[in-house]
Amino acid sequence: MRRDLGITDTGMSLLMGLTFAVFYTLFGIPLGRLADTRSRRGIIAAGFLTWSLFTTLCGFARGFWHLALLRMGVGIGEASLSPSAYSMISDYFPPERRATAISVYSTGIFLGNGLAMVLGGIVLKFASAQAVWILPLIGATRPWQLIFFAVGLPGLLCAALLFTVREPRRREMRSHQPPPLREVLAYMRTNSQTFLCHNFGIAFFSVTAYGFAAWMPTLFMRVHGWSPAETGLKLGLCTLILGPLGIVCGGRLADHLKSLGYRDANMRIMLIAAVAWLPIALACVLAPSPTIALLLFLPSQFLQAFPFGAAPAAITEIMPNEMRGQAAATYLFINTLIGLGFGPTAIALLTDYVYRADKLLPYSMATISTCSLTIAALLLFHGLPSFRLSLDRLRLVKACSTTTG
Repeated sequence: MRRDLGITDTGMSLLMGLTFAVFYTLFGIPLGRLADTRSRRGIIAAGFLTWSLFTTLCGFARGFWHLALLRMGVGIGEASLSPSAYSMISDYFPPERRATAISVYSTGIFLGNGLAMVLGGIVLKFASAQAVWILPLIGATRPWQLIFFAVGLPGLLCAALLFTVREPRRREMRSHQPPPLREVLAYMRTNSQTFLCHNFGIAFFSVTAYGFAAWMPTLFMRVHGWSPAETGLKLGLCTLILGPLGIVCGGRLADHLKSLGYRDANMRIMLIAAVAWLPIALACVLAPSPTIALLLFLPSQFLQAFPFGAAPAAITEIMPNEMRGQAAATYLFINTLIGLGFGPTAIALLTDYVYRADKLLPYSMATISTCSLTIAALLLFHGLPSFRLSLDRLRLVKACSTTTG
């Protein structure tokens, strides 16, 4: 793609991150509002069709801006998923099991990422066997275009599977109409310290997480000399195993801590992940050999995934039911815009314009990881007392609603 479309590392990072993230976040809030009153299953199905279609169309891109516009369409489609999914899961499961339930749902991110690397490496090896493929109705097709078709087209059929999922009954609804946006914003302002520390804490954690997801395969190929197929297979298998394991363990530990009386368990899990991951992330990217780097990649993937079940569970825990979709969309807005929009691009900018050498990619990754994970840990630690206070406020709101009813 870099050769055919004339794109630099910075340009590729914008396609992976910012062009997707801006539209993902902008459309997430109105779609989150819809999720508070409309069929969440239907919203997800429509989004699934949309992002699969635009992924397929990426195979027809003829330049950076063409591909950027199509990536925006992918972002719009994917914005439908998580606000509706978090809302549905919160109605499927009681509060004491939500962190585990959302963790299981969130394993899809790491299963998908791992499969993308494993199958992507295999498909890339197959597709690269010919410089140009001749496809019916399409004509001459480059290997990278063939991969977009292979990834996008099945999604157009898989969207129908959403209609095998039951739409759950909404729990604890004070009203069947969505509250006015000003009411949602007023509730968030009342709990502003909790929302700021939580949302920006996980967002800075995600700067490193998205940066690793975007550039670790490149690091192994560029610095350690692995082929794309070898990189995809080895890193993909690690992600397939350690990512889901990490996110489920994080959710299970959060629910266990909550059963022991730690009301801020979900925030604590996020803080533990940020503190524990920093030294391992630095050792992984700066490892002198591919063997050591791969061994360190295992705990790195575990800790990278560790907080992403507890983080959305924390949001659903402090919001009234009729505001959860919008609160989840706000969480995703900040997390994606900062994490995905800034993480991969910050690493690329340091590589292109500060260190000025492709081989110095590990130092770019180490610099960004140190800054972002330190900020994340400080914010999350500062947010623990306010999170407990927000839980008390919600309990009071529910008590007043019950009394009024």
